[in-house]
Amino acid sequence: MQEVSQRRATPLGFQPPAIGDEEIAAVVETLRSGWLTTGPRAAELERRMSEYLEAEHVIAVASGTAALHLSLLALGVGPGDEVITTPITWPATANVIVHAGATPVFADVRESDLNIDPARVAELVNARTKAILPVHLAGQPADLDPILALGAKHGLSVVEDAAHAAESAYRGHKVGGLSDATCFSLYATKNIAAGEGGLVSTDRDDVAAAIRDLRLMRRGDGSLYDIAVPGYKANLSDVLAAIALVQLDKVEAHGEIRRRQFALYNDAVGDLDGIEPLARDDRDTHAYHLYVVRIDEEGAGATRDAYQRALAAEGIGTSVHFLPVHRLSWYRERFPEQPPLPVAERAGAEILSLPLSPAHSDEDIGDAIAALRRVHAQFTG
Repeated sequence: MQEVSQRRATPLGFQPPAIGDEEIAAVVETLRSGWLTTGPRAAELERRMSEYLEAEHVIAVASGTAALHLSLLALGVGPGDEVITTPITWPATANVIVHAGATPVFADVRESDLNIDPARVAELVNARTKAILPVHLAGQPADLDPILALGAKHGLSVVEDAAHAAESAYRGHKVGGLSDATCFSLYATKNIAAGEGGLVSTDRDDVAAAIRDLRLMRRGDGSLYDIAVPGYKANLSDVLAAIALVQLDKVEAHGEIRRRQFALYNDAVGDLDGIEPLARDDRDTHAYHLYVVRIDEEGAGATRDAYQRALAAEGIGTSVHFLPVHRLSWYRERFPEQPPLPVAERAGAEILSLPLSPAHSDEDIGDAIAALRRVHAQFTG
């Protein structure tokens, strides 16, 4: 007989932002200052993030998507070019390649952490390849050494999608100054959450200058102005920068909460057949942005989709990170000829992200674990 559901009295959100009185006060102070658009707080955010990321330049922009788009343009990606990226990512990673006029080419991912497989990338490099765009999935850095070596060998730019990786380090070096450009998101669910916004970090003076020109439509102050390029309205407002600055102050404390939540999940998942978390490399610093498990139907007794529905019935919010981009309608129809991607396609049917946020208490995570155990017992009993 199936166990009776013990649904929470109030549903547990998947990843609510951890916003407090400090963020509210910062917004009020900014509004009273008269700076609604880009001003001193955006400049302060750039300076402080440059120190935090150990990068020469940080440019604040309107979104993580804008960060990726402007980085590709600054590096000369355009029509006729190909950019190699991963299919296990939010569609924005591929969308910006299309926005630049180039063609996305998807390389399969590694079985362990679902980050892009450098060996598969190497197989796809050709005369049309202009750049490689790896993603640091869930906060685990992709394996950058072989990717950077490929870039150096073939004269390719490397742009990192570090939307999940604000706190990550690769082999002891902060993610942010390792490639031509590294792109971060300040979206509401991210580890430094401003609601919207993005950042580009780079050690290259030319790339930083190009992105600064591209993010606004003019140079100069006051009534006299000029344009270097027909730029985009992609600047970050001081209101959002003020929130991000407070979140940066809290990044260590919030990180400790997420690490504790990871540990609670790890202890629980180890006892559940057919449910396994993504691998983490001990040589790197993981940002603990998402707790992603793979649900093997044979061992777990049901599909990922069945688990997601059952957890929702228990009042537990979950999400999927990510459905393979090459299988989404627009990409499937316009770029039907892709290399074999068996690991990504299998993973896309198995991955499920469990609730994780500094806004959650240990008791909240305990409720999620208890619900997962009940659902697992129902499906395997």
